Amino acid sequence: MTLYSPPTARALSILDLLMANPYRPFGLTEITRRLNLNKATCHAILITMTQYGFLVQHPRNKSYRLGPSIVAAANSALARFPLLEYARLEFEKLSNELECGMAVTAISNRQQVLLALYGNTSSISEAFQLGLRLPNTAPIAACFAAFAPAREMEAWIERAHSGIGEFSDKLDKALRVSLIHIRSRGFEVTLRTDAEQNLIERLSVSQEHWGLNELDEHCQLYQQQLCQEHYILDEYRRDKRYLVNTLSVPIFLYDESPAMCLVAGSLRQSLSGADITHMSDRMRVTAEKVRSMALAKAERHRAP
Repeated sequence: MTLYSPPTARALSILDLLMANPYRPFGLTEITRRLNLNKATCHAILITMTQYGFLVQHPRNKSYRLGPSIVAAANSALARFPLLEYARLEFEKLSNELECGMAVTAISNRQQVLLALYGNTSSISEAFQLGLRLPNTAPIAACFAAFAPAREMEAWIERAHSGIGEFSDKLDKALRVSLIHIRSRGFEVTLRTDAEQNLIERLSVSQEHWGLNELDEHCQLYQQQLCQEHYILDEYRRDKRYLVNTLSVPIFLYDESPAMCLVAGSLRQSLSGADITHMSDRMRVTAEKVRSMALAKAERHRAP
């Protein structure tokens, strides 16, 4: 049985809401409305989190923002992903060059987490807030699965069958073919889908009624709908144009599994096969440069 703590979930929902809107303060009334919380319960949580520095309260309008303890927690987390700090200029430079948004994602257990956004973004990215968690379940996060150990790859595929409630031979074969293509060429290409548009609409509505369970349900439905669409582009021709959603390139650090993935999105027009090759080549060069920077920095820290 999976254990679940409602009090913990309520506190995490508040943090999740504020992390998704880092430049905006929230008052007690709006937080309770968005999270559908009891006002007295929410107030007690806010006061406690403020006392321990996880939130700060404006002295006049009494609104809340993230506090210094969150900064300390974020800096501690960066110890696991240090390149997010010193590779920012490289990612922003690449974003400007390719005229698209850039993101960095990582895998945490059975979720793919949006860690950082860089450069040019579009209205689409407004729904995809920092910290957004998508299921690490096929066909999502294929760029990670393609380079993962066999046991993890099989589990990733199996979760897709479980998600749709039955084994699909067609889906199984398609996923395995996609993983072969991604691993052989070194990057993943996904196409625009109705499932993504539906998710964007649901997330936009959720901005007014925030909740961890609701967000998880939206993302699970997104994964299930993707299984019914042509999502991963396996083969392409240089002279043909495609409605590309994202390009993903793995970032390797200390082993053969990706530590993170560099993702190009917010694409404003269709791409030719030649465009796909050019963009993925530039992304792979940047990923390798960042990897070298990370290894060099780690080596300096180890030096006596």
